[in-house]
Amino acid sequence: MLELIFYEKHKTIERDVIEGIVWKINKTKDFPNGVKYRLVYIHKGIRILGYDNERAKGDHKHYFDRECLYEFVSPEKLKQDFLFDIMKIRRGLYGNKEN
Repeated sequence: MLELIFYEKHKTIERDVIEGIVWKINKTKDFPNGVKYRLVYIHKGIRILGYDNERAKGDHKHYFDRECLYEFVSPEKLKQDFLFDIMKIRRGLYGNKEN
């Protein structure tokens, strides 16, 4: 089974790329939640934020040059956490303007 739960891709007015895709899949040892995902924020051609759950690595996020574990709860919480991190990053890059 492979069912698309969510897909979105757009560019900000500064030309940064925000892309996210989440699939519902069969539960396996590598994907015990039955969800496969990849979300990314790219600034000037460089990934500065990414959430994914690669086979054998499990749930984790890339934040600038660091990689840390991520506790997956639900697709909705994943999207919420991703967007919150983007908001923090954008405040650092662009100040408090809303985009």
